[in-house]
Amino acid sequence: MYSDAELIAAIGRSDQLNNAIFFIYEQYSSTIQSYILANSGTPPDAEDIFQETVVTFIDLVKKEKFRGEASIKTFLTAIARNLWLNELKKRQRSDAREKVFEHGREVTEMDVSQYIADREVKQQFVTVLGKLGEPCKKLLTLFYYENLTMKDILHHLPYENEQVVRNKKYKCLQALTEMVKQNPVIAKLVNQQSD
Repeated sequence: MYSDAELIAAIGRSDQLNNAIFFIYEQYSSTIQSYILANSGTPPDAEDIFQETVVTFIDLVKKEKFRGEASIKTFLTAIARNLWLNELKKRQRSDAREKVFEHGREVTEMDVSQYIADREVKQQFVTVLGKLGEPCKKLLTLFYYENLTMKDILHHLPYENEQVVRNKKYKCLQALTEMVKQNPVIAKLVNQQSD
């Protein structure tokens, strides 16, 4: 058993240092580890912080920065508390960075998947439109992809008036709807888009 003064003296002597460290472990490890466990720490955290506390304490004693104004137990607890608070702050910053990164990644993944799905739908539609025949393909492409009005479409296709364009578009859409129903891949993609 060491008194506080004897323990400080033992730490200062290289032939006594191991005994002093062993004594610190025996006397104070459970108190300090319990403090860490009671404040969101895990058993490995408690062990790490205790070891760091001992190393810091010995270093301070050797540099004669321990003045004995508080008991060794109080001093060790203060060191452990500071080390643990710093560790928790570090982890919170790291968690915050992780959350920002994860959120950014989720948004990007959603955007990319949406883009791919849209592109897939368009490619499938282009394939199906090709099967409808050139007049329907041109008409539906101008209307849906080029966003042209019925009047504008008249300048591109040989129809007499807007009504004829409307009628033709209706018939092309009917044919397209039938083809989509028969093509499970497109039907599935279209349903996903409308969810």
